[in-house]
Amino acid sequence: MRIRPLDQPGDLGWVVQAHGELYAAEHGWDTSFEAMVAKIVGDYAADHDPARESAWIAELDGQRVGCVFCVREDDTTAKLRVLLVHPDARGHGAGNKLVSTCVEFAQSADYERMVLWTVEGLASARKIYEAHGFELREETPQHNFGHDVTGQLWARGL
Repeated sequence: MRIRPLDQPGDLGWVVQAHGELYAAEHGWDTSFEAMVAKIVGDYAADHDPARESAWIAELDGQRVGCVFCVREDDTTAKLRVLLVHPDARGHGAGNKLVSTCVEFAQSADYERMVLWTVEGLASARKIYEAHGFELREETPQHNFGHDVTGQLWARGL
């Protein structure tokens, strides 16, 4: 398992495609989820501050199998975005390594706290977030991605 910067041709497109395909297959989510990921990735690609924002790819045997982004929410808050681990890589520690890399970057960039948004029911991700000190702060019922879901805001100090 190797974690590397998201900096190679095809990385951005892979993040969008992998999210769209995986969440449709595993959760039945529609293309509005893929569109949201495309916007996050596009915004990052078009205008990010490398001193305060970064993204990483997890590779297993030379193949992309995961990703995570750290973006600026505001001057004191970093936001963890688009964490994904492909089923082929689950159980290899990719999720933990990606989140650790993201949190360590946010600390080195002098953020005071880190937040993330997810939905209820993603048990593996929840375990990873809790193991890295994130706490559930808010839940909001909503209709997203073609389904009724409960959005969750998680946060931790840095």
